[in-house]
Formats: sequence, structure tokens, C-alpha cells
Amino acid sequence: MLEIIERRVRDKKVVTEPLQLFQQQGRALAPMADSRCDLCGECVPACPTSAISIEGDWSVDAGKCLFCGDCLPACPRDALAFSVEVPAVSDRSSLVLRRNVPLPELRLKLRDEVRKVLGRSLAIREVDAGSCNGCEVEVNSLSNPMYDLERFGIKIVASPRHADMLLVTGPVTRNMLPALMKTYNAMPEPRLVAAMGTCAISGGPFGGTYAAGNGVAEALPVDIYIPGCPPHPRTVLLALLEALGRL
Repeated sequence: MLEIIERRVRDKKVVTEPLQLFQQQGRALAPMADSRCDLCGECVPACPTSAISIEGDWSVDAGKCLFCGDCLPACPRDALAFSVEVPAVSDRSSLVLRRNVPLPELRLKLRDEVRKVLGRSLAIREVDAGSCNGCEVEVNSLSNPMYDLERFGIKIVASPRHADMLLVTGPVTRNMLPALMKTYNAMPEPRLVAAMGTCAISGGPFGGTYAAGNGVAEALPVDIYIPGCPPHPRTVLLALLEALGRL
């Protein structure tokens, strides 16, 4: 990012990324084991969120994965690499990736009445439900000249009463749960909920404790799961455009 900023300052111009780039580079890359993996299990304890399993065969839960890479050096056979593209999905179970099992055609499936009402626009209210602020940095980037989400008819609004979608980050801490519910209840129907990032999807390293839950789905019905820690702005924009049927 610093290199991009330096280049923009030097060239004194900002180039907005085209939609084609989102489609080519808008997927999160998850770790996957290749044929050299013998299921020794050395990578399992190396994962800080227990996202890896070797029961039956090697698999990783991209909804728990922190994309930290700690599993890669733990493998004695160098069989792991960030090689699988993971899209945003509507079904939480679709984020569990298995070796030698082809990925299904994953498309966001929203309720017909939702797409009919939203049309080609989307108003988003973002709620930080206890995140580390990594996801908030990427959300802020969506409005900069490089990504410019408003050119697609998507904007972030200040009031939930004007919002079509609730974009939630963080594992949903006990202190933020009442505020999250008030925000959701203030939104008009039909309303969407998007869980952005590992913490919002599964609780991440903070979930399941006295202070935090295991993600947004414990409190609200989730329509879109956006994987990443944090998700890249391209990943978020691509998910929103797919949800609107714009691709």
C-alpha cells in the first residue's frame, strides 16, 4: 500500500481500479495441501484458530483461517501453499475447503424480494462489533479514489434507518451486542447482513471467550460471508457486486 501511495504522489495522479481487476484479483487465497501431504498432522497445532483438520483428509475452514501462514513452515514436506481462491458465500459450510474435492459453483444467493427492492444500489451501515480495526481500515479504503465504491451505486450511510445492508466486523463482544441489535432492528425491511472477516464469521482468535461470541451468526441471520483477515477491498467490492447481480 505504501508503494502505491508513493507512486501516486510521484505521478500526481490517481487511477481508479477497473472492474476487471476486481474480478481477476478479488478472491481471498486460502491454504491448501497438495499431493505431498501425508496427513502427519504437524500443521494442525500450528494453526492458532484450529482451522485445519486431517480427519478423513486434509481440510481447512476458511471461515476460521487467519491467513497468517503459520501452517506453511510447520509442514515437513512443504505441501502447503496459499493456492485456493475463496469467494464470498451465502452458506457458511461452503467455506470448509477439502483437498481433492472440487469447489462447487459458489454464488451468492439472496432472496428474490431483496434484489427486487435493492435494484442496482446499496446503502450500507457498518458496525464494528469488537474487531482489531483491521477490517475498518479496509472499509475506509473502499471510499478512496482507487476503489471508489460509490461509482457502483454503493455507499456507506450514517443511519441504520437509511441502510439496506448491515456490514459487521468483529466477533460480536458482549458490550457491543446490544448496540448491534439496536442497529439491526432500526433497519427497514428487507435488510441484509454481511459478516466481514474471520472474526465476524467464526469469532476468530477472540471468539468463544467470556467477552466475545463466535461471530455474527449467533446473533443475527447472515446473508453474506466475506472471508479474509482482513478481506481486501477488492474482495469486499466483488462480494457486494455479486450480491447485487451486477456481474
